Amino acid sequence: MNTKLIYSGIADVQTECLVAIVLDHNTDSSKEANPDHKVASNDKALADAVADVLASGDITGKSLETNLLHSPKGLKAKRLLIVGGGKAQKFSADDIRKIAGTAARFVKGKNLKSLAIAVPDATSVSAANAVRAIVEGVFVGDFDPNYYQSDRKDQRIDDLAIVAAANAEKKALDSALELGRVIGESQNFTRDLVNEPGNKMTPAILGQRAKKMSDEVGLKCEVFSTEKLHELKMGSFWSVSQGSAEPPALIVMTYEPKVVKNGGPVIGLVGKGVTFDTGGISIKPADGMEKMKYDMAGGAAMIGAMRAIALLKPNVKVIGIVCAAENMPSGTAQKPGDVQFAMNGKAIEIINTDAEGRLVLADGLCYARQLGCTHLVDAATLTGACVVALGYVNAGIFANNEDMYSRFSKAQQEAGEKFWRLPLDDEYREMIKSGIADIVNSGGRWGGAVTAAKFLQEFVDDKPWIHLDIAGVAWMEENKPWIAKGPSGIAVRSLVEFVKGW
Repeated sequence: MNTKLIYSGIADVQTECLVAIVLDHNTDSSKEANPDHKVASNDKALADAVADVLASGDITGKSLETNLLHSPKGLKAKRLLIVGGGKAQKFSADDIRKIAGTAARFVKGKNLKSLAIAVPDATSVSAANAVRAIVEGVFVGDFDPNYYQSDRKDQRIDDLAIVAAANAEKKALDSALELGRVIGESQNFTRDLVNEPGNKMTPAILGQRAKKMSDEVGLKCEVFSTEKLHELKMGSFWSVSQGSAEPPALIVMTYEPKVVKNGGPVIGLVGKGVTFDTGGISIKPADGMEKMKYDMAGGAAMIGAMRAIALLKPNVKVIGIVCAAENMPSGTAQKPGDVQFAMNGKAIEIINTDAEGRLVLADGLCYARQLGCTHLVDAATLTGACVVALGYVNAGIFANNEDMYSRFSKAQQEAGEKFWRLPLDDEYREMIKSGIADIVNSGGRWGGAVTAAKFLQEFVDDKPWIHLDIAGVAWMEENKPWIAKGPSGIAVRSLVEFVKGW
């Protein structure tokens, strides 16, 4: 998608569809209160163009409500799409992101190939943040998952123009556009990986895709397999893959800044890359199992984040590690009751072979420490228990270090992604004790998201660490106005913002 900034009056913008945001400025929250609608722009021509429809009462002020005007008076645009932004006092960059996505999907549905969006300059959101949010939102809205439909329509947006005031700070807005473009493309790259079915995205193919991307953006990338796992004594990781005909892939991507600070942090991003999860011998029910192609969404998020990091060039070293495997039942698969040894020597009793994500991450976290990572973040579609706790709105976040959590919390707010902190109390450690080994790989039904996090904590040593359980939000269960049903690309934006913060 071609993206550009236009510094001009809105009246002179020639486009197939111009998008404007309308906000409700009434601060009275009672049901009887009448909306006080105003266009979120200081441009008089735009205000005049929407005056009649605002006066008509046809616009309710509801967030993401759309109204299309043809041949808007006083404007050169062929169409004017008015999108509701809700209450002005609550308006945020995340609202802009969703509005931009909604506009993109509306325009695509009309078979239009281009749109222009007016920067909302009459709000508390800075112009730079608005530009970034617009670009990210349009990229997210432009993605559709129907890859293999023979009659798939080419409903892509080719051109996006963002209309800013002529006196805007051009350098800041140009930088914001580039940042939004890189992150939007990287989020969609992640969604692209997650969307592929298991036969088109094996561990080896995931390694190939990561290597190809790394070569394109200048990352060092190495992809290892079975022999390397045995060499490193990654018995926990290997145990998940041993039931599959597809070999595992240990993907290691390294970003080196031009200036390396002596004693500076090295951030390790570790992702679960289970490209298909049957549950193994503890096999899942057939209903819904086809969605288990998304069980590598944590690993895909790390690959997408590394792509953005390579292009944005923050001044901190980052190592991305993805542990990719298929979890399959066969005569060679591990069994409940087996004991496996992780890279750090810990003995793990396998209670449930469907609790496999923590097994691959255990060795990934150990390897990140061996490679010199001083700060660790892992991401995984790890537990159904986290979905039970938080539903499809928030992902779970765990942290053993307050500074790390504070940094990530700030990053997620900037990125507009939702994570909710869950506990890591020592009492939960009792639930993963084993009578035959050091720990079990499943602490049972109660507090399942927490006991999974406590399991992972066994492998981070004393390093500052964050665990992201994204099981409930890595896949959109239904179409939303701003995003298609399917992979969401969750965590990419927050991870990039987190790394930039260093």
